[in-house]
Amino acid sequence: MALKLILLVIIHLIALVFACQALLTKKDPRSALGWTMVLIFLPVIGLIIYLIFGIGRSQSHAEKIMRKISGLERHFAINKTCNDRSDLGSPEANLLAATAEKLSGAPLCGGNSLEALHDGDAAYPAMLEAIEKARQRVFLATYIFNYGVVAKKFIKALTDAKDRGVDVRVLVDGIGALYSWRKPWKILRENGVKTVRFRPPSLIPPRLGINLRSHRKLLVCDETGFTGGMNIADNDVLSLDPDKKNHIQDVQFRCEGPIVNQLIRAFLINWGFCSGEITNLPALRTPDAGSCHCRVIVDGPGKDGDALLDVLCDAINLSRKTIRIMTPYFLPPAPLTEALRSAGQRGVDTRIVLPAKNNLAYMNWAMERIIPDLLKAGARVFYQRPPFAHTKLMTMDGFYTLLGSANMDSRSLLLNFELEMEVYDSKFHDQVSKFINASINNGEELTLSYFRNLSLPAKLRNSASWIFSPYF
Repeated sequence: MALKLILLVIIHLIALVFACQALLTKKDPRSALGWTMVLIFLPVIGLIIYLIFGIGRSQSHAEKIMRKISGLERHFAINKTCNDRSDLGSPEANLLAATAEKLSGAPLCGGNSLEALHDGDAAYPAMLEAIEKARQRVFLATYIFNYGVVAKKFIKALTDAKDRGVDVRVLVDGIGALYSWRKPWKILRENGVKTVRFRPPSLIPPRLGINLRSHRKLLVCDETGFTGGMNIADNDVLSLDPDKKNHIQDVQFRCEGPIVNQLIRAFLINWGFCSGEITNLPALRTPDAGSCHCRVIVDGPGKDGDALLDVLCDAINLSRKTIRIMTPYFLPPAPLTEALRSAGQRGVDTRIVLPAKNNLAYMNWAMERIIPDLLKAGARVFYQRPPFAHTKLMTMDGFYTLLGSANMDSRSLLLNFELEMEVYDSKFHDQVSKFINASINNGEELTLSYFRNLSLPAKLRNSASWIFSPYF
């Protein structure tokens, strides 16, 4: 009896220590309150969940990671020769470009072209063709690399490129690599392709957290780049899932021009962190290929600020006409929520497109808890028809587009390592906006009456999901 009492006291003391840590380290008051209550009133369960999710350790781990990455960033100095300070056509565009440069540390590069590749049906053949044509380098980074018909094609193309003397490197996230029972990265390693994982889970040293993941997606083949939100998996190809039961809609972008240098730099920094192998940036003189002014923003926790979140908020706060957002997961941190509310209140035509069918049902439930506040502020929200849309895009005021790997939720914007690309170009903006507007026109608009008519169990389900949203 005495031993049980002593053990119970020890558990409560440990839980109290972690509760204090949560209070001291959490930026979101809901997160701090939630963890504190769980740890105090459910100490055993709370400790287990706290340690598995690693929320309490994320900031310290992130700071250690960022110290190492900062050294790599200094080694891979950004090529300032591509810095394009030409007039972008409006005071708002010039101001946003200058602010984003200060926040990200990356210059704006002119002379780029971007092409949208819809779904794996268009993206994968283009990516495989680029790999097959490469003669100097193939750098691939992805979150998920699932074994299947598509993976086999990538394995062959990457192995063939290595065999003909191309510098081939593949980086997969440590948690994303677990999505597939058979591991393509292992097959590539067996084939002699340089392959690393970003922070793979391990027992010794203990590393079991699902946070601090490399969610970035990019491919560079010589002087051609690809980026966006698309993973490598069969369910991105409609022809492999004609019934659309598991099909995922997504968009990848092919990039040509000086911006490819920034994609290479982003990859080599990640590669250096994972492998310890430090190589110099290639001396590329990428010719101009189009009219787009672009900038790559690499973001992750552990820095003094949240560059990507700040850029998003600044863009929305500068908007005067239109905002279009398409994202699979919409649980924005408080500053982003307030920026969107403010845009709606001042009359900006703000429209947000979310998937009607989500691959994670609880995400839609949590999102439905916050949507009414945005509707009351003047924003409009639409459900996109199935299949599930994994696309992450934002356009603003006829000149600005943001694309890449980040979702509009706290995990992407505060806990993961993401890669986004800014594009300042009216024609490209119009192409992307046309795509988003097509989904709006074919979708279902959510109204306040929809939420008023929800049953009490549905409202409770949504609110319960929302309470735990900082931990998703």
